[in-house]
Amino acid sequence: MTAQILDGKALAARIRDEIAGKIATLGFRPGLAVVIVGNDPASAVYVRNKEQAAGAAGLAARTIALAANTSEAALLGLISELNADPATDGILVQLPLPAHIRAQLVIEAIDPAKDVDGFHPLNAGRLALGMPAIIPCTPRGIMRLLALSGHALQGARAAVLGRSAIVGRPAAALLTAADATVTLLHSRSRDVATECRRAEIVIAAVGRAEMVRGDWIAEGAVVIDVGIHRGADGKLRGDVAFDECAARAGAITKVPGGVGPMTIASLLENTLEAALSRRARPG
Repeated sequence: MTAQILDGKALAARIRDEIAGKIATLGFRPGLAVVIVGNDPASAVYVRNKEQAAGAAGLAARTIALAANTSEAALLGLISELNADPATDGILVQLPLPAHIRAQLVIEAIDPAKDVDGFHPLNAGRLALGMPAIIPCTPRGIMRLLALSGHALQGARAAVLGRSAIVGRPAAALLTAADATVTLLHSRSRDVATECRRAEIVIAAVGRAEMVRGDWIAEGAVVIDVGIHRGADGKLRGDVAFDECAARAGAITKVPGGVGPMTIASLLENTLEAALSRRARPG
């Protein structure tokens, strides 16, 4: 079996073009503010990629870089200003934050209508209840990749490895809303490999390089690899042992070039939708 490669990079490029076309007809540019605290190299790369993609799609994007010793109060004050700024439609605070800043407090301070990461408890709760919400970027991108695979979700058995609030839990909620039968696996789950073998869809978001082996994958399954790890050889790898799993899968994402570009594309979609929603509200 030759697995279909789900090309997130190409799909993300199409989405950016669609967004640019929509923005060109609006008469205004949706505003995205990305806040980064400190000088974590990986975070700096992510923020730069987000700003470049946003600019290319026609958004008015700006990065606000704060020193690592910025106080929690100062960061919360900045968020309050951005919440009140009519030109700012989306706010993203890059994680992780320095240890002296409580990330959850910061997330909860963001206006839920501008929470383009989809992390605010209001958005998370609405998503869990199957109500309209801003969807976290990576799970939103995962659903677009699953659509690209052509695999019907209704009634499909899906295994989600990892229960983080950023990926695993919202992905499970979206799959449930799409009428899949979902098993959410985590570090305390028993016999994870056997559970994966039962699944037609496997989403790996465990944060362990190449944990998912080829014999975990059912013939023809769709495999979405959320992980990204740089090995001692400098190469990037995912949570999935790609060659082994691709030999059995019907469709699979690569690392890099799969979920990562779709996460950024989803951020742009969230920002555009937040801008349109805010302007559609009375008053």
